[in-house]
Amino acid sequence: MEYRKLGRTDLITSFIGLGTLQFGGELGKQFTQIEIDRIIAAAADSGINFVDTAECYGHHQVESLIGKAIGENRKHWIVATKFGHTFNNFMDRIPYWSPKSVTEQLERSLKALGTDYVDLYQFHSGNNKDFDEEGLWMTLERHVKSGKIRYLGISIQHALVINDDLYQIKSAEKVKAQTIQVVYNRLSRDAERLLLPYCKKNGLGVIARIPLARGFLGGKYSIEHMFPANDLRSKQNKKMTTDMINDVEEIKKREVPESMDMAQYALQWILRQPGVTTCVVGCKNVEQVKKNSLEGLDLEYKQKLGTDFV
Repeated sequence: MEYRKLGRTDLITSFIGLGTLQFGGELGKQFTQIEIDRIIAAAADSGINFVDTAECYGHHQVESLIGKAIGENRKHWIVATKFGHTFNNFMDRIPYWSPKSVTEQLERSLKALGTDYVDLYQFHSGNNKDFDEEGLWMTLERHVKSGKIRYLGISIQHALVINDDLYQIKSAEKVKAQTIQVVYNRLSRDAERLLLPYCKKNGLGVIARIPLARGFLGGKYSIEHMFPANDLRSKQNKKMTTDMINDVEEIKKREVPESMDMAQYALQWILRQPGVTTCVVGCKNVEQVKKNSLEGLDLEYKQKLGTDFV
């Protein structure tokens, strides 16, 4: 496993991190604590040391599952979570940005995770008005000084990336945020225009989320595939789904070495892009953890992946 320094922090993160949205059941599968224990253990064994979760993956439900799975192995993990919402129902979050609410969210996150500090606490996909909530960042700085938060970060709302709105990113230094989390993958490349160059120039660590495009870059879905009703991908526009599947087929034909796993290619592609520090990948079982952590990758493929595919 390769490791990288996350921006100007002293956090050294694994090349691949563990994303955890799926543990809340919104990608069509319900998880038991035993399953998550095994996934977390397999990730640690593979050299993964970065786990990213959120306050609204369930009502701190996923944080609790992760906290129990990590247990006494807390020092191995860089734990990142987020603030700004509470889970109400499937695909339904209620925003709360007041300093009082965020403080309450932090305390609930710490309790759920079974820890007295989080390594990275991230503003969770709010708009610019939410970002400028009076007293918010001053309150967060107090929590940093108290030791409950090591570093602050910003998880950028995807609409802002599409529109090249860099307000929050350019405000990062002012609010003492050190990292930017953004949707970025082989299909969604809007961040390349302005966001990634700015972060690289200004020393901000970049965490790429949804690096496999919610599984589409695994190359296993056909146009006829039907997602269950409890899978958020079932709510996606049908034309968008069809276009994504067709794009993946073209990428597979034009770029992916013969017989190479599509998901491994997509992860290696993203982590070769300038400005990206790490990415967080969702895994549903131990086998996916091992594959996504690039265990056992053939030497020939490693040599090919050292080249620039763009």
